[in-house]
Amino acid sequence: MVEFDPIELELFKNIFVSISDEMGAVLERTSLSPNIKERKDFSCALFNQKGETFAQGSHIPVHLGAMPLSVQAALKALHFEEGDLAILNDPYRGGTHLPDITCISPVFVDRKLAFFVGNRAHHSDVGGMTPGSMPLATEIFQEGLIIPPIKLIRKGRMSSDLLELILANVRTPEERKGDLLAQIAANEKGKQRLKEIIKKYGLNKLLRYTRLIQRYSEKILRETIKHIPDGTFTFTDYLDDDGIKDNPIKITVEITIKNDEALIDFSSSSSQVEGGVNANYAVTYSAVLYVFRCLVEEDIPFNTGLMRPLKINAPRGSILNALYPAATAGGNVETSQRIVDVLFGALSQFIPQKIAAASSGTMNNVTFGGYDPSRERSFAYYETIGGGMGGSSDFPGLSGVHTHMTNSLNTPLEALENYLPLRIKRYCLRRGSGGGGKNKGGEGIIREYEFHVPTQVTIISERRKFAPYGIQGGKSGKKGKNILISKGKKTPLSSKVNIKVMPGDVLRIETPGGGGYGRKE
Repeated sequence: MVEFDPIELELFKNIFVSISDEMGAVLERTSLSPNIKERKDFSCALFNQKGETFAQGSHIPVHLGAMPLSVQAALKALHFEEGDLAILNDPYRGGTHLPDITCISPVFVDRKLAFFVGNRAHHSDVGGMTPGSMPLATEIFQEGLIIPPIKLIRKGRMSSDLLELILANVRTPEERKGDLLAQIAANEKGKQRLKEIIKKYGLNKLLRYTRLIQRYSEKILRETIKHIPDGTFTFTDYLDDDGIKDNPIKITVEITIKNDEALIDFSSSSSQVEGGVNANYAVTYSAVLYVFRCLVEEDIPFNTGLMRPLKINAPRGSILNALYPAATAGGNVETSQRIVDVLFGALSQFIPQKIAAASSGTMNNVTFGGYDPSRERSFAYYETIGGGMGGSSDFPGLSGVHTHMTNSLNTPLEALENYLPLRIKRYCLRRGSGGGGKNKGGEGIIREYEFHVPTQVTIISERRKFAPYGIQGGKSGKKGKNILISKGKKTPLSSKVNIKVMPGDVLRIETPGGGGYGRKE
């Protein structure tokens, strides 16, 4: 490895991360939607001129692992100039699902492309079959507006025609415009900060440390993998269904550890399905990157260098590398979580003391929309709900939190009630839902929505049929439940459903608890 000053390496690592974090602060504070402002469903990162990540904020894992593929897709499709900003959301070009819109800005130094700054934010509506753009679709065209890599800003001038086209295809255009402008502002802040440190330290020094930081992350992960015993283990878990057919969907991984590298083979998993739980390769890539980063005990930068010791086999046309035009809205949010569960399940056979039991394993996605006569406007909203974290060898699992591929927050009920025509009737921990064991799994959440106007609701959830597993003798966490309460009658709902609710109806979501670790003594 090239000689370097470890103090300077730490200095630049923190400078780069602080730029990403400041971009995130700008995006959060200037956005309009609760989904971005309150839940913080966004991510920011810095990339080299090849589109490889060298720094990112502490944001959403499923976004961050996939974003380099979006930057690289934009590089292939576009010729960047000073003052440009490109946007895209296409899952088949590095996107995760259509609501996640990515903004990419080049950074030039003396007219030469040096870096990119980028952010990805989940918009609560991008058109499609149902409000919230998370429908029970059978092809991607039903899920919303597809945006290929295209310039929203050219040489510093906004393309008003393109912006109007986007806004004409969504249910909440003013909110979408505000959130897009917030994303643009975040990139401008990132560009400003990068140019400041280039002026202070010089471009060559920065370029050198971006490479060294990637190599450093690679080196530490290789050393971590070396401490895992060589061998091969498999693990299988299931998605409940795809929302169209009531069949479970198998996800199997075979992990082979050899010296300082790992082969992750998903070839025994199910083929892609009709419904929208298909994952594209970018999502699978993100999940693998996240899991192996979790094995590293040191505080290392999360960047493209982490992928160098890892080899992924996800056959084209499978549930983990779906072919166009398969629907993908749920693949990003639900299948990504199950990929993490099977990876940790396999790794628990290599290093049982270091792997926790399964967490809730679902983002419990709830989207809804309609017309609010009191404000004379349409509304569309999306949120996820936390659950129980799995117990580990040292600690019980946390309760009521988002885990693994989502790093967002539970939306404060005050924000929801102020923004939407509904009332949160009940919001509490789901006592007794965590799996028993030496260290118990965390508790899930109960959240009840009472609607004030006719509303179309879509739920995409998991772990309603297959419970989060316990390990080393620990018990499984409780499965989740979705229930509609209308005129006093309780109707169980499936894990994925689209329904029309009326004023006074109550939707109850009971999220899964985490699995327990070890036998209770």
